[in-house]
Amino acid sequence: MALTKIAFLASSSPAAQEALLGLTALHGQTDVTEAEVVVALGGDGFMLQTLHETEATGLPVYGMNCGTVGFLMNTFGLEDLPARLAAAEEAVINPLAMTAVSMDGTVTRALAINEVSLLRAGPQAAKLRIFVDGKERLAELICDGALVATPAGSTAYNYSAHGPILPIGSDVLALTPMAAFRPRRWRGALLPKSVVVRFEVLEPEKRPVRADADSRPVTDVVSVEIRSEPAIRHRILFDPGHGLEERLIVEQFA
Repeated sequence: MALTKIAFLASSSPAAQEALLGLTALHGQTDVTEAEVVVALGGDGFMLQTLHETEATGLPVYGMNCGTVGFLMNTFGLEDLPARLAAAEEAVINPLAMTAVSMDGTVTRALAINEVSLLRAGPQAAKLRIFVDGKERLAELICDGALVATPAGSTAYNYSAHGPILPIGSDVLALTPMAAFRPRRWRGALLPKSVVVRFEVLEPEKRPVRADADSRPVTDVVSVEIRSEPAIRHRILFDPGHGLEERLIVEQFA
């Protein structure tokens, strides 16, 4: 199906701004409220920002790489954009919902497409207690941090922390520690997508911890609850043969 009403969004980088000028000269510019598709120009960070900003619209987002990292992006090109959009494959992903409580009682809610992470914010290792669906599964994890990642985010921070790459269609989340000290070299867990994961921070004043939802930080947390949010559907478009499933397989053989 031809998608002709295109809303172009670009990061502030010179390359993205130059691409924006070239593409709008060829195809015009449509307001997001009237568009059929959003084209995001930048890197993966800007793609995540665009997905969050447009999640209420239900519009598909087609990324074109004008940044340094482009796992969620397609290759950039001025030519044949309408044909590429018409032929694109769609992947639908659900974000994680984070509820973080800080030491002063502040409750922060945020969504994360890639992962929710907890990271030590001081010189001493963090101490975390982990619950899954209300049942204590790990009484004490001493570590630099821990994260819960979606399949779409499993090749990002999760993979760098030696977590598993998850097939895009799997109803699974990865719970991955960073530099686990006790239990020594604990590898984490694979969990059903339907679970609720809760972290409680032990000794939060002595061992402060911050939480991040797609790099949006919350400081001095005492507890963080994470669950998948099936009511929100992010639609991402990829060129044929270069969708998320293929990219996840390629990443494992790189």
